[in-house]
Amino acid sequence: MDRDTLYDPEYYRNRELSWIEFDRRVLGEAQDATIPLLERIKFLAISASNLDEFFMIRVASLKDMENAGYKKPDIAGMTPRAQLKALAGATHELVNEQYDIYHELSDELKKNGIDIMTDLSVLSKKQCDFIDRFYSDYVYPVLTPMAVDSSRPFPLIRNKSLNIGALVRGKEDDEKETEFVTVQVPSVLPRLVEIPSEKDKCSLVFLEDIIARNMGSLFLNYDILSTCYFRIMRNADLDIDEEESADLLKEIEKQIKRRQWGEAIRLEVTEGTDERLLERLKSELMIKKDEIYVIDGPLDLTFLMKLYDIADYDHLRAAGYTPKIVPEIPEGENIFEAIRDGDILMHHPYQSFEPVVRFVSQASHDPQVLAIKQTLYRVSGNSPIIAALAEAAENGKQVTVLVELKARFDEENNIVWAKKLEQAGCHVLYGLVGLKTHSKITLVVRREEDGIRRYVHLGTGNYNDSTAKRYTDIGLFTCKDTYGEDATALFNMLSGYSEPASWNRLSVAPLWLKDRFLYLIGRETEYAASGRPAHIIAKMNSLCDPDIIASLYEASIAGVKIELIVRGICCLKVGIPGISDNITVRSIVGDFLEHSRIFYFENNKKPEFYCGSADWMPRNLERRVEILFPVEEENLREKLMHILKTELDDTAKAHILQPDGTYRKARRTKKSINSQIIFCKEAAAQAEQLGIDRAKNDVYVTRRFIPEEPV
Repeated sequence: MDRDTLYDPEYYRNRELSWIEFDRRVLGEAQDATIPLLERIKFLAISASNLDEFFMIRVASLKDMENAGYKKPDIAGMTPRAQLKALAGATHELVNEQYDIYHELSDELKKNGIDIMTDLSVLSKKQCDFIDRFYSDYVYPVLTPMAVDSSRPFPLIRNKSLNIGALVRGKEDDEKETEFVTVQVPSVLPRLVEIPSEKDKCSLVFLEDIIARNMGSLFLNYDILSTCYFRIMRNADLDIDEEESADLLKEIEKQIKRRQWGEAIRLEVTEGTDERLLERLKSELMIKKDEIYVIDGPLDLTFLMKLYDIADYDHLRAAGYTPKIVPEIPEGENIFEAIRDGDILMHHPYQSFEPVVRFVSQASHDPQVLAIKQTLYRVSGNSPIIAALAEAAENGKQVTVLVELKARFDEENNIVWAKKLEQAGCHVLYGLVGLKTHSKITLVVRREEDGIRRYVHLGTGNYNDSTAKRYTDIGLFTCKDTYGEDATALFNMLSGYSEPASWNRLSVAPLWLKDRFLYLIGRETEYAASGRPAHIIAKMNSLCDPDIIASLYEASIAGVKIELIVRGICCLKVGIPGISDNITVRSIVGDFLEHSRIFYFENNKKPEFYCGSADWMPRNLERRVEILFPVEEENLREKLMHILKTELDDTAKAHILQPDGTYRKARRTKKSINSQIIFCKEAAAQAEQLGIDRAKNDVYVTRRFIPEEPV
């Protein structure tokens, strides 16, 4: 078959509609009666948060294209206008599903003693007195009522803020026209307020209901004719001209402020809203009919994430998991000695992220360490890695940090860290013009008895100690010269104009990585065509690059067995006769967010394993700095194959892609296989065995980190 034929739009699924299917899988966890109730509540909140971001970025981007007259179809043959039309139907349907599930879960919460009350008319006098006092003492002083008339224009409604709109009329003049007023529900106060209730019961009311009950106190001498709750979503995609910007940091700071006032792209209103109120909002916000979502329930279900943490209801939550020790690097171990003993592979969050933090921390104090270089994409709010880097610079070491300022929705956080690192004396880079630096790499240069040695950490996830407890990722420690040389070349490329002619081990986007993947897929295709063993297993977050997909189709036609584990977006279609017969796709959605990228190529019975920071998406392969690294030690390769095979065997949390683009839960076997639970148990068993081994050996001595005397 001619390769060009493999780019036929009929062979591809639209990226945005595929994402809707992913959020539906997340929502499916909220429907699973085998999951503890508050865990189901959490998944519903995640689904709502996902949808908010989808509108602010993906839908907003399509609207920008439509407004600009852009008509080029995507890989599935859909123009921006066609995509927006299809998404309007799909997202309305998804929102209806969310609220059907919300009402179901609310009933379950009530049965378990948590009553979210929406009808304040049924409250007792004691409860009414409580909320009225709460309003006057805590809420009223914070509120800012906004009237709209000839001298006071319609106010700027902040992105994602919850608001109360009302029609009012002066009490002294029944003939006067109605006027529109609004007040923002303050986000600085809790959305749910606990009120007095019976013993062993928790009664909660919404803050907006408390305000609406007392609206008359905000507009004295006016009758409140009708009220509604409303919330808008705005275009939050930053528009940064890096070529023209003299100072990228200042430009991003300016754009972040504008994010609150972008074009309105979605309006949520409560069911039963007065048509006059709705028309006023529609007109002022310039919202189209299909962009209005009439909600049967409380707006903004992300409040459920706070409810998840409610006290005294641990029995409604799953037992938490504490990441276990990495056997090769016990606590107190000199991490550099451990790495010299051999490459170390870590599987987070089953194994602790602490060794990565300790790697940077020990380097910051070790007098033999001369330099530390690191890329940072997303970090936690109180990052120990940032603190260690700052301390290293203060200790006189050469510290170079690339802070990616364009990490979406982390821009503000990253600006704060960039300034802090600069103040500590670190050399801070902001990346390359036009590219995001998404790679995860740390280089430590250390002086030792036999000369300079370079220690490298490579990962599939961010240097974020918080998300490392919730995201599945792979990390590799090595001090092999080939990796160290490549790491040095990469940082020289990022900080200067040095572009290496070749690499020893790393494959780097945007110039080399895509070609490497196409070569590896093509090699399996050639093996299959000549009757030799050929097999690809690839695990990632998203798959939508047309060149990669066409190559996978080509490999499938040749007979390559292709098993894909794709958590989110997948634009490849399975089950196309003669095209994708040999391809299967599964998505695993569970307690931990599947984030690792692992790639296996059988290579004629000489298997190769790779891990990296990049998904198979055009943005990762063509518009970002990404890294793919091989895992070479046989024992570590066995670990990666075990991870892949266990996930391919999962029957509890796996969803299988169907030819029509939908996903079905994997067929249950007599013994349910939950890959995430298996990895938790294995990590615990390894940590326990390490403790037993150490207890048995009375003369066991840890190689504690004791800085050597300077050479």
